[in-house]
Amino acid sequence: MSVLLIDDDEINNFISIKLIKKALLNTEIMACLNGKFAIEQLSDIQRKDPEKMPDYILLDINMPIMNGWEFLDEYKRLNIDPQGKSKIYIISSSVFSNDINKAKSYPLVKDFISKPLNVEKIKELFEVRNHN
Repeated sequence: MSVLLIDDDEINNFISIKLIKKALLNTEIMACLNGKFAIEQLSDIQRKDPEKMPDYILLDINMPIMNGWEFLDEYKRLNIDPQGKSKIYIISSSVFSNDINKAKSYPLVKDFISKPLNVEKIKELFEVRNHN
């Protein structure tokens, strides 16, 4: 299983990666510090080897250069994952209901998960989804 983490907070990424590895063995994790870099990486994977698209994308909203909403718009515009292999989850410390509602308005977004992540949230996220 592979996960792409898109978050500009390096400390947060470090912790999230540790938690994901603890919760899920044999998980490949890539981290990108902004949406633009993630779009470039994903476009590259799609071009070279679409089978290697991540199973899950955990996306932060507030980032410099390209935020989570801009990432989603660009992801859709470029049709980066025509097979729909990657499941996108917004992970955010935002508690604004308009952010949560906006996340739900994107058909690409499976769910909104509030930070901080913990092992329980990660297990729940991936276990629930693995049965689909």
